[in-house]
Amino acid sequence: MTWRPALQAAAAAAVDAVGPVHLRALADRLAEGRPRAAITEAVPVPGFSDAAAAVLAAQEIDGVRDAETAAYLYGVADGHARHAAAVTIESVWSGPRVHGIPVRSTAQVLVHLVQRATAELLLMTYSAKPYEPLRQALAAAIRRGVEVTAIVETLQGAGSAMSGDEPAAAFHGLGVHLWHWPAGRRTERGAKMHAKIAVADRRELLVSSANLTQSGVDHNIEAGLVIRGGSAPRRAAEHIAALRSAGMLERL
Repeated sequence: MTWRPALQAAAAAAVDAVGPVHLRALADRLAEGRPRAAITEAVPVPGFSDAAAAVLAAQEIDGVRDAETAAYLYGVADGHARHAAAVTIESVWSGPRVHGIPVRSTAQVLVHLVQRATAELLLMTYSAKPYEPLRQALAAAIRRGVEVTAIVETLQGAGSAMSGDEPAAAFHGLGVHLWHWPAGRRTERGAKMHAKIAVADRRELLVSSANLTQSGVDHNIEAGLVIRGGSAPRRAAEHIAALRSAGMLERL
């Protein structure tokens, strides 16, 4: 297939917006010769109709037949899925930069992780304070249909170790599903909900010492790892789901 700039751009945007599974569904409908209206409404997920319409418009611009477009979309979907399956591990840091050492900041990685989520986003944090770049990214994620869940510590659970507003208040007004580890479910006296992680679509995992506060993700010296692909992101999400199913975590 010769160079098709409009189709290439539209397909890349579509796979980022709806993922390889739904891009394959679009390719299936094109390969079957479905009517245009039926193609754009084929998958009832947020963003699919717009992504499909953009691909169809690009197809017209570049003058590509349905069979060729479908074959190209299959290739893009498979390539995206293979890339997502590969495991990459990167260190992330909060705090002062050191000249000549190329590391990414916790704040940057966290916000980009939220921005890339397409279906599910899980957050766990001990402390949380309103951090506007994160709030904006979460609000945008929820608007595009991502289910966002945050598990937070409570003032009761933290005891004298934490004061001020409840950590859950950092997510007020966003539509985030909030959960906690009830003090009555803790088998050891003084046990804390101390995990700090973020999981996007069960394929990207950030594990860090940083709380979801401006101090944590930006000012303090904090360290962590972001893992893309492999089993670790999926296992983290499954562990959180199991804690919820077992009743160890409860809705706030």
